Order: sequence, then C-alpha cells, then structure tokens
Amino acid sequence: MTGLGILVLPMLAAFGATAGNSTAPAMQEYKATYGETYVQRESGPLKCDVYEPEGDGPFPGVLVVHGGAWRMGTRGQLAGVAEMLAKHGMTAVAISYRLAPQYKFPAQIEDCKEAVRWMRANATKLKIDPKRIGGYGYSAGAHLVSLLGTTDAKDGLEGISDPSKAPSTRLQCVAAGGSPCDLRLLPPNIDGLSFFLGGSRATCPEQYRLASPAAFITPDDPPMFFFHGQDDQLVPLLSPTRMQKSLSDAGVESELYVVPNLGHTAAAMDRGAINKAIAFLEDHLKTPVKR
Repeated sequence: MTGLGILVLPMLAAFGATAGNSTAPAMQEYKATYGETYVQRESGPLKCDVYEPEGDGPFPGVLVVHGGAWRMGTRGQLAGVAEMLAKHGMTAVAISYRLAPQYKFPAQIEDCKEAVRWMRANATKLKIDPKRIGGYGYSAGAHLVSLLGTTDAKDGLEGISDPSKAPSTRLQCVAAGGSPCDLRLLPPNIDGLSFFLGGSRATCPEQYRLASPAAFITPDDPPMFFFHGQDDQLVPLLSPTRMQKSLSDAGVESELYVVPNLGHTAAAMDRGAINKAIAFLEDHLKTPVKR
C-alpha cells in the first residue's frame, strides 16, 4: 500500500452537480441546509450540510465524509451522493473536519465521532432516528467511516473524557469506497503518511494501529459495504479484500463490489457502485429498530 503516501482524491467539481441527476423515476423530495455548526474547536467552528427528506420522519441518518488524503477536500465533494441519499429517504449530513498536516490523527476521527454525537443529540430537529445512523465515505472519507464502524467508546478514539455521558458514536451500517483499511501493513520505514500520523510505522506503530479499521474488528460491528476500483493504483484492492474477509470471519455481514477496469478517482464516480452502496445503506437502515 505504498501509494497511500500520495493518496489524493481530485474529485471533479461537476460530480456534486451531476450525481444526483439520476435517470431513475422521481424520488423523494428533500431540502438542504448549508453551513450548520456541529462542533466548536479551538481552530473555529466545524460545519456540515444537511440534506433532509420531505416528510415527518424520523428517517435514517447517514454521515457523509469526503476524501482528499486527510489533508484536503471539502464537504461539498460528495454533495451529489448526499442528495441521492435524501432522495432515497435518508437524512444525509456531509461534514467538514480538521485536516492534516496542521491537525494530525486522531483529530479527523474525533471530528467524525463528534458529528455522529451531534446527529443523535439533534435527532428530533433533524428528523433522524438516532438508532439508525450509517456512514458513507470515499478514499480518506471511507477510511474514517470504516474506522467509525469498527470502533466504540472502549477503543480510546472518542475525543472526549467521558463518552458514557454523551450520545453514542456507534454506526448501524457503513458504505466505504476506495478505503485504506489496515495501515499496519505499510512498510515500516516509509514515511509517506508522516503528515497524517506523525512518522513512519517504525517510529509510531501505535498511531498506525489506532488508524487501522481492521485492527478493531469484532463480531458486533455493523454491516459494511465496500466498493473499489479494479485498477486502483493508490489504494490496492487487497485493502478492502482483506477487510471484508476479516469481517466475514468475525460473523459480520459485509460485501465487496469491484468496479471493473477503473482506478481510484474514476471508481468514486461510478454510478453503478454508488447505487449499490446506497441500496446497501437503504436495506440496512430503513427497517425500524425495535425499541
């Protein structure tokens, strides 16, 4: 996975405008609210855009996390996907988060977890069922939602002193595309992720473990769907292949869809892969949880 050192997702600006223009029959109407603050950091407010289906709800919620090598990108990158989620009857919350190298890991996962807490704390306002929240991300965003899927309060990544006094960050479903899944497999002396993790795996192995979704797999993890370009030269296909097998071995429902003949960036915009990911989220989140 040596390509991770240059993991960059130059998403086309047109994607946000076109991904929601499905050729399928008209679906649920939605409204979008831009620039909601979900947490205040010392660096300033972190904001999100909320795409909310019309109707009374409560609807499943989906946290949408952009890519960009953990050091670039905006919450608008996956606006098209967020729109599609809302059209399928799920409230999508697309977030900004602190970026490396100014903010090194675990700042990024702490922000994602804070966003999930915000969604649950504001479930009534957002018309979200707090027991049905999933995650969607691509590239670095996929890494973060995968890590959300396999970690909980016991793993030390919550970013607050007493997680028991705050809403849970546990997800009920994950859809991840182009995801780095196990940073422990990187060569020990390669420092391409120093900007993110503070050094090579040889110098700070614990950081690489903490940043590896595969390191935290347990049988109670939520269903997870991976999609990945067959010709991805940045994140090897082996990454989600091994993760999906480990989840299956642990008894966790999981799927992997390989996007034929496409590389890292092109696979992010593949309509078939996106549709499969949204269908997976819809199948697992739209059944109300028994209370």
